[in-house]
Amino acid sequence: MFFRRAFAWMGVGLGVTGAVAYGIGRSSTAMNALLNGKGTTILFSALVVELLLVAGLVTLVRHMDLFEAAAVFLAYAALNGLTLSVIFAAFTTKSIFSTFLITGAMFGALAVWGYTTGADLTSWGSFLFMALIGQIIGVFVNIFWLNETLYCVTTATGVLIFSAYTAYDVQKLKQYEAPPGSDLEVAQKDAIVGALALYLDFVNLFIYLLRIFGRRK
Repeated sequence: MFFRRAFAWMGVGLGVTGAVAYGIGRSSTAMNALLNGKGTTILFSALVVELLLVAGLVTLVRHMDLFEAAAVFLAYAALNGLTLSVIFAAFTTKSIFSTFLITGAMFGALAVWGYTTGADLTSWGSFLFMALIGQIIGVFVNIFWLNETLYCVTTATGVLIFSAYTAYDVQKLKQYEAPPGSDLEVAQKDAIVGALALYLDFVNLFIYLLRIFGRRK
């Protein structure tokens, strides 16, 4: 039940993100507003709020009720849709949807492997976290350096890191046990936190695959 609930919440989050991104991305008026003038400030502010929402959901979920935890998760998904809408200005709609399908297939295969493998993936945790930090630094540096080689390297490592994180997080969810003495609401809130991990794996995998398969306008 916990495992299915986490995947269900992930699906809802992706649906919200996709709907918001598509609605904004296909509106020339909205895109012009976001990419010109004060629109860039809105996008930057949305990114900051997204980080705060993620931190709030992961660290404060024990102090939230179920409705608040769900609201924060869905608010994050909607804001992420806003920031992701800019991909419609850079890539063709057809390539975005085809990359989404490729991501779905990869994510599904990795999730099945993570669920069925007899290998203990929990030992990957520290290595993946260090790799993620290095990845973030590399992407940030290249925002200013604009080096094509580093762009290709961070693309390849991004796909590898979030592929590994997908299998890792699925196995963690499979092994989940509710804290002793906790009630049903605790497990439901933990499912939302688990859904957030899966959601982030999927979205980041999609972004890096879009670098490879996306056709620029």
